[in-house]
Amino acid sequence: MPEVLDLTFFAFAIPAVIFAGISKGGFGSGAAFAATPLLALILEPGAAIGLMLPLLMLMDVTALKPYWRKWDAPSAWALVLGAVPGVAIGAALYSIANPDVFRLLIGVIAVGFVAFQLARANGLIAPAAHPMSRQLGAFWGMIAGFTSFISHAGGPPAAVYLLSRRLDKTTFQSTTVICFWAINLMKFFPYFALGIFTWQTAKADLLLIPFAVLGVWIGVHLHHKMSERLFFGFTYLFLILTGTKLIWEGLT
Repeated sequence: MPEVLDLTFFAFAIPAVIFAGISKGGFGSGAAFAATPLLALILEPGAAIGLMLPLLMLMDVTALKPYWRKWDAPSAWALVLGAVPGVAIGAALYSIANPDVFRLLIGVIAVGFVAFQLARANGLIAPAAHPMSRQLGAFWGMIAGFTSFISHAGGPPAAVYLLSRRLDKTTFQSTTVICFWAINLMKFFPYFALGIFTWQTAKADLLLIPFAVLGVWIGVHLHHKMSERLFFGFTYLFLILTGTKLIWEGLT
């Protein structure tokens, strides 16, 4: 974290937090992790994920009310139980990797997510012919737990499983809300034990709380109003740019 929370910090942090809130509140959480690559452009990766976790947890709680009990419980349980070992693996790797490794991982996840979504949209990756089993749900939950730990990027792996379940838009959204409420709770104590949180990230979080809540409210409103294609089109472009820059920095 910078010693002083200056205009440059807030110029990056405020849009990142609002954008994450919009995704959390209305678009399946898949793009919420875009906040992390943006913040990693100006912060160390550990500071970026440490800053975002309390805000993501606040977003989870804010989004619970409008989507309460609208989720698919079997799908949610499969992902959450699978996430437990995924979070543990993420915590173990975090303690031995240097910041450039995490820049590279965050960048690869960002670009890989866009590549996967474009391939699926163009028919290069066919959707699952049948709903995936709970065992496969636990596998994708493990991947979601791991990627969520290192870059808050659990949305894409969770979506792979949930899309196979043929859920309607609101059930899909509600299931991601309850899943990531649980997964983010799992991450809190390992983050604390690893020293990822600091007084400076806590101070920044307090200042950014209104923008987190605002983003969720906007997302809930747009859930029934805005085209998902427009929202994710902007997200993909953003992730390509930030992900490519992080890969370059991680390698050089």
